[in-house]
Amino acid sequence: MTVHLRDACDEDIAAITAIYAVEVTDFVNTYEYEVPDATEMQRRMHDIKGRGFPYIVAIVDGQVAGYAYANTYRARIAYQWTVENSVYVDARFQGRGVGTALMQGLIDACVARGYRQMVAVIGEPSNTASIKLHERFGFHLVGVFRGLGRKHGRWLDTVQMQRALGDGADSAPSNE
Repeated sequence: MTVHLRDACDEDIAAITAIYAVEVTDFVNTYEYEVPDATEMQRRMHDIKGRGFPYIVAIVDGQVAGYAYANTYRARIAYQWTVENSVYVDARFQGRGVGTALMQGLIDACVARGYRQMVAVIGEPSNTASIKLHERFGFHLVGVFRGLGRKHGRWLDTVQMQRALGDGADSAPSNE
C-alpha cells in the first residue's frame, strides 16, 4: 500500500469530517461531545493553515485515509516554538502505516518551519495505538493528568508526551 501525503484542501473536508465524527461519537480522545459539521471543520482547517501551521492528508488509492495537523500549544509568546500535534486515521486504514506516514510528514513540516518542540495530548492512557505511534517517533511520557476531562459518563485521564524538533532546546531559534 502506497501512502501519499499532501496539504489538505477544501475538497478533503467531507472525508476529514467523517473521520473526525467517528472519533467524537465512538471514542473519548477528542474530548468533544458534538460532531462538528463540515463548515466548522473547514473553518478550523482554514484557521490552522492561515496561521502558518501544517495541515496534511494521507491519500491511499485516491481516498483520504487520514489527516494530521500541528497547532498552537499555548497562546503566550514564549511558546511560539512549540506545537501540539493531532493525527487521525480512518478506521479502514488503521494499522497499515498511514499514521506513521502522517506523523513523519507532520514532524518534517514542523522542523522546516523552525519549531523546536512538539507536544502530544492523548486522551486516555488506554489509547495505546497513539501512545506507541508517538513513542516510535521519539516522544517521551511527560505525565498523566488524572480526571482532566469528562465524556460518556466517565472521568478521563490525559497523557502528555513530548519530543524535540531539530535542535530542540540546545540552541536559540534563528528568529529570536
